[in-house]
Amino acid sequence: MFKIVLFPIDQSRESREAADTVANIVKTYKSRLVILSVVESPDEEANPTAADLTMTSPAAIAELLQTAKTLFSEQGIEAELIERQGKPAFTICDVADEIGANLIVMGCRGLGLTDEGASDSVTNRVINLSPCPVLIVP
Repeated sequence: MFKIVLFPIDQSRESREAADTVANIVKTYKSRLVILSVVESPDEEANPTAADLTMTSPAAIAELLQTAKTLFSEQGIEAELIERQGKPAFTICDVADEIGANLIVMGCRGLGLTDEGASDSVTNRVINLSPCPVLIVP
């Protein structure tokens, strides 16, 4: 059913919490796991937080991906790593299409409770643009 699962990650707590769900799905369906992290181009107009700056560092992204791969490896799950640069929502959907993903699993930061947050959240954009089903882990 879910031959290829795409798990986009960042430094958030929600990504870490979604990892258990991903592991369960991958084991249950004997899926191929692809972990993606997107190096974001810094937005010059906004005041970036420390977490935002971390996601613009290729070295930090590489370390994040290796940590995730190790976490899944300890559970007997082999994972492929992809690092891309761009806008997260569009990049996630592009990669899902490229690899033929059957499912995207991602954590939700709880944005979208207001009209402004709903249209701006990466999660909402992925849901609307994805070429496959999206599972959001609260």
